[in-house]
Amino acid sequence: MSSDKVPDTPVEIIVDLLSKAKNVAAARGDVPKELTSYLQKALDIASGLDDYLEKMTTQESEPLAELYKKTVTHDWDQVHKEGKTMFRLPKECITGHVEGQTLKMLIHMSQAKRVLEIGMFTGYGALSMAEGLPEDGCLVACELEPYLREFAQPIFDKSPHGKKITVKTGSAMDTLKELAAAGEQFDMVFIDADKDNYINYYNFILDNNLLRIQGVICVDNSLFKAKVYLEDTTDRNGLALREFNHFVSNDPRVEQVIVPLRDGISIIRRVPAATESSRTQCEITDDEVFHGVKGRSILDRMRLDGKVAYVTGAGQGIGRAFAHALGEAGAKVAVVDMEQNKAEAVAKELFLKGINTISIKADISKSEDVQRMIDTIVSKWGALHIACNNAGINMNSASEDTSLEEWDQTFNVNLRGTFMCCQAAGRVMLKQGYGKIINTASMASLIVPHPQKQLSYNTSKAGVVKLTQTLGTEWIDRGVRVNCISPRSLAAGTSSR
Repeated sequence: MSSDKVPDTPVEIIVDLLSKAKNVAAARGDVPKELTSYLQKALDIASGLDDYLEKMTTQESEPLAELYKKTVTHDWDQVHKEGKTMFRLPKECITGHVEGQTLKMLIHMSQAKRVLEIGMFTGYGALSMAEGLPEDGCLVACELEPYLREFAQPIFDKSPHGKKITVKTGSAMDTLKELAAAGEQFDMVFIDADKDNYINYYNFILDNNLLRIQGVICVDNSLFKAKVYLEDTTDRNGLALREFNHFVSNDPRVEQVIVPLRDGISIIRRVPAATESSRTQCEITDDEVFHGVKGRSILDRMRLDGKVAYVTGAGQGIGRAFAHALGEAGAKVAVVDMEQNKAEAVAKELFLKGINTISIKADISKSEDVQRMIDTIVSKWGALHIACNNAGINMNSASEDTSLEEWDQTFNVNLRGTFMCCQAAGRVMLKQGYGKIINTASMASLIVPHPQKQLSYNTSKAGVVKLTQTLGTEWIDRGVRVNCISPRSLAAGTSSR
């Protein structure tokens, strides 16, 4: 900490006090060397913490670095003297590198898509969080001072993430009322505004369902210069935050932890409705409809964590999309294709997304390849829960020109191959008492696409539908569901899904 900087956070205050204690000890001749040594060690630990966190935290983006520099070099006193701001704004209000990256990390971890910020200042925290949002995410920032929106907007415009940010100026409480009236909800709320109103913002957000169930509220400055827990505190902001922290810790609607980063960040999680109702002894019908099957929400129950899946024809097109979708939902995915390089390329894509995957080369028109595929998957992962039989070909020829070779080749892959995959996968699933088989048929099984010439393809896909209906009827009582989907028919030309 530079000598001209006023200590602001608990750590900075500790460093300042230890430095003064060290100087007092050095000025006296009767202080034991052991005590002086301990003071120095304590000072080294405290003074090195913030610098170490800065160095070890992922570097900020160029727009954030520019925004930080613009903020700390701006003459805020002069701006206030000129009447451009209602209040004198100290540059120390900026969120800063480590805290900004912490907020960005929380956005990623909570998978937030909609964020509300109360108290933007120059927008460093807003842009940090926006960088963690998906492309279709949005952040609404409430800021009292119109000047600050003008200050931040040029930097927002330089960043590819700035378009996610909407700044609403004026009273934060008025903005909250507008958002509540419109039925808005947010996944995360960051509060960094006037300390006296923290508790009012917090209650309004929860009382009006502006925060979704299991959403997160982050509150800055919750350890405010250590004044929140020192018994002799008389500081107005410290007392307001002390009251706020105690209120939240006793609120049955939430769970809270305070992280001693810089001046403190409270992370407040809204608890599930069933937990809240039990704490408040609210009269509810406590059943699976209310609290979810096994306490899990419907979206959680649709996850595929722990499931094992394969997709044939997964090297491109629909099959590749299936593989990514299953993996993103939590399944382990075997990428199967008759072309090894295509299977490996998709498996590499999945691996880069953190999905547990293997690639398998297999021609599903050959029974030995199909059995080897199933054996490889079960040997690797011990089970098979989901089978996507997607591989198919379409050779496109006029009916009068369709050769027996083309007919047989199309049926060998599209119908015979799908049957062999269903049978081999079904044998594993029937022993487990559980399984899902999804076959890719086609709209061409129900209608005749025109002007495409594809007699053998249309007929083979009609067979896939009847195969699916038959297996589904036979196996449903034994825990295996068999269904098919019928995408639009492929364009002319030989292709593999």
